[in-house]
Amino acid sequence: MSDLPITSNAAVLAALSEILPRDSVLREGDPAEVETSLERLPSAVNAIVRNGYALAGIVTEWEDAGWLYRYAFYCASGPGFVHLIVHGKPGDALASISPYVFSADWHEREIEDLFELPFEGHPLLGDFVLHNEDWPEGVAPMRPGYGRDEPKPPRSGRPWRPQRFVRAPGAFSMSVGPIYSGISETAQFRLESEGEQILHATPRLFYKFRGLEKIAEGQDAEDVLLLAERLNGTSAVAHAVGFAQAAEAIAQVAPPPRAAALRLVFAELERLRSHLCTIEDLVESTGLQVPTAMLSSLVEDLLRLSGRVAGHRYLFGLVRAGGLALDIGGAEAADIIKTSREATARLLRIVEQLAYDNGFLDRVEQVGTLPVPRALHHGVVGPVGRASGLGKDLRVIQPYGAYRDREVRIALADEGDAFARFRVLAAEAAESQHLMEDVLNSLPAGPVLTPWRPGAGTALGWSESPLGAAFHWLRLSQAGTVLRWRIMPPSFTNWPALATVVEGAAFQDFPIILASFGLSIAESDR
Repeated sequence: MSDLPITSNAAVLAALSEILPRDSVLREGDPAEVETSLERLPSAVNAIVRNGYALAGIVTEWEDAGWLYRYAFYCASGPGFVHLIVHGKPGDALASISPYVFSADWHEREIEDLFELPFEGHPLLGDFVLHNEDWPEGVAPMRPGYGRDEPKPPRSGRPWRPQRFVRAPGAFSMSVGPIYSGISETAQFRLESEGEQILHATPRLFYKFRGLEKIAEGQDAEDVLLLAERLNGTSAVAHAVGFAQAAEAIAQVAPPPRAAALRLVFAELERLRSHLCTIEDLVESTGLQVPTAMLSSLVEDLLRLSGRVAGHRYLFGLVRAGGLALDIGGAEAADIIKTSREATARLLRIVEQLAYDNGFLDRVEQVGTLPVPRALHHGVVGPVGRASGLGKDLRVIQPYGAYRDREVRIALADEGDAFARFRVLAAEAAESQHLMEDVLNSLPAGPVLTPWRPGAGTALGWSESPLGAAFHWLRLSQAGTVLRWRIMPPSFTNWPALATVVEGAAFQDFPIILASFGLSIAESDR
């Protein structure tokens, strides 16, 4: 179990008051907003992290004649958000905070690549999202001067040479991907070794960089919500809810109680199906074809259930700002209870059988171990973090919607290996079924949509997706069009941890470790 201290915004503000001027606090509510200078940024970040807050992400915006950097932190043990705001002039370089907060590493690399904004002290800037062989130098697609409809520049033609880390005699580098069997998305993994063990691993994603945040600029918020739910097909409801909550906070409206309850139901149906998919992939990676086929059948049952009750197998088009696009009746509620109950019972029987299968246990126990201290250092989220003892679950620590009125039992393990992740996924799937049935048996009456009138403002929305904590920062104009949308998905947080976990593993264990993490390539290639 994690020993993160229980804290609050008040405690953080008190700590910041000792190192920042009195007028630094711009807002004392939740989220609290605190302004700091470039020079005091590292010490302010340290004060926030020492009080048990985790980094949600970094938002970069152009404002007037300079850059605004927003470091969004959330309390990892209870309610509370603190936003640290830094203003920078053109040409200013921020100090990298990744030495103090490892989860900032990829955020800083992404900002440097897409905005051409430097971070002093970061050792791995460049060739991250915008691959050298595809994008010419000097192109920053997220800067204000780069048009949303501007065509992608011609390929640079520069050859890419992977950086080598293992220099011992006889060392070699093996490429897995970017296109290979069993993975529908595109990613490359460079595995370096002297023999049979992986000594260093480097993931290279973003082959399908979509520029969604740029595409969203100037679009109506309701239209951008459709982009949000298409970040990752296995987390459509979660991302749509996160975006919708940001829009609702700006408009100061809340979905009706029935809509909030049904959002919970559909989010847990999505979680159940997503966890089943991850378990299926993990079992398949160990070569067990019969249980893989059985799990695949359960996934199909839940996809068909989603299609029957919501009109789409992946629950697209369901969430709207202010509530839901459709209601369900008693027959649909009964169908959800019956089908999900049967699928969960069959899943748990398969899980119990695999827990006593030596062939399966030999492939997953003590494989891909992420110890608790390393999980804390990397700031991992979701089932991956909970399998390494971190009890971070936004449904509990930052409750939203109908979760405020429900008790969610968090599944935890502390071994941190592939088998621990397998058990946590199964336990969370069972809890999702329990939550759905509990809510549907006491579903409030009334409408499912509150009229929503957009206006100018900013807000952070969040949800606990099947893969972990998902955050959506939104800035709207008075007309309700998007000025800035920043997506901070859980896979983006967890990918760096995977790269360290596979180090020391045998080559044949790499597919098992990859499957046990259940990460999405698509929601990172945003």
